[in-house]
Amino acid sequence: MRILITGAAGFLGSHLCDHLLNDGHEVIGMDNFITGSPDNIAHLAGNEKFSFYRRDVSNYIFVPGTVDAILHFASPASPNPLSKSGYFNLPIQTMKAGALGTHNCLGLARAQNARFLIASTSEIYGDPLVHPQTEDYAGNVDPVGTRAVYDEAKRFAESLTMAYHRFHNVNTSIVRIFNTYGPRMDLEDGRALPNLLKQALLGQPLTVYGDGAQTRSFCFVDDLVNGIVKLLYSEEHFPVNIGNPIEMTILQFAEAINKITGNKAGITYVDARSARDPQRRQPDITRAHDLLNWEPKVDLEEGIRRTIPFFKQKLGTT
Repeated sequence: MRILITGAAGFLGSHLCDHLLNDGHEVIGMDNFITGSPDNIAHLAGNEKFSFYRRDVSNYIFVPGTVDAILHFASPASPNPLSKSGYFNLPIQTMKAGALGTHNCLGLARAQNARFLIASTSEIYGDPLVHPQTEDYAGNVDPVGTRAVYDEAKRFAESLTMAYHRFHNVNTSIVRIFNTYGPRMDLEDGRALPNLLKQALLGQPLTVYGDGAQTRSFCFVDDLVNGIVKLLYSEEHFPVNIGNPIEMTILQFAEAINKITGNKAGITYVDARSARDPQRRQPDITRAHDLLNWEPKVDLEEGIRRTIPFFKQKLGTT
């Protein structure tokens, strides 16, 4: 196939480029580098099956020739309010990527009769009252809170995707992505793993917010990408959770990172975050297992060990 990936220079987008090229497809990458990095796709320079366009998908999309599939992964995603590339500091751009960017991608998919896959998120569940989260759970969200620029952009993108499927018969799919980690993450991303792993590799105490009882489920990027590609190749139209169902507290996670890295600096506790930071995250992956024959294979220790060399390189500690 000839496949367009928006957000191709991002963490997930770049891994998807690699996977689909390895599957033998032609890949067209698109990114405006507002949060993505040219470093993430530098290794693809010279690959005759890869082409790249620097473009803001919120403005317009033009790709010469035919396109068989479109994966829309362009969006700021970092929850770090101190990061210039986080959605707190790019609120309008985030909502435009979810609304106008999705609309432009769907228009191209309709014109080309192409398969369309939208990257949604576990954040559409908000601070969930149902646990673990199943795809039929509508969520517990705050449409005017500070996190809403990301959450509601994704919720709108899902709604628009289903509208194009139902009204225009576009061949669409929706992946709801849970916490993912691995090489090419932004070290200033603001999520638990880059925060804690960076501190551990620098020999610093790990910062845990509140009592560390809030939970997350961590999926290694290779597993996640395998699930996304299986969904792309399927005929499923309704949302599918992709993530690791093994839930742990942030305190347990911090202790695991210190053990794996050999960091002796321990843990320090600070006041809990505000901005409605979700207290629990765990995907129900029954649909992914039944429909796609997918489940994660990489355990936490292996995944962290495979991530460490990239972090050391970025930190200059190799």
